Amino acid sequence: MPRMSKKRKEEWAFFLIERNRITYNPLCRKCRRTCKQSFRATIIECPAFISKRAKQPDGKGGGTYR
Repeated sequence: MPRMSKKRKEEWAFFLIERNRITYNPLCRKCRRTCKQSFRATIIECPAFISKRAKQPDGKGGGTYR
């Protein structure tokens, strides 16, 4: 695997772990969408993920993991 240039490291700094590997949030790892988030971030809003604790607009409890 080629090494990252200094510029690329700076761009991806929020996604890099100590071994200089790009790492995504556990909820985003298996997601097919391109809106990947860093492992350091707390997911605030994601169109593909609905928390089971979230209130549903129709009043039903629980959500689904799409």
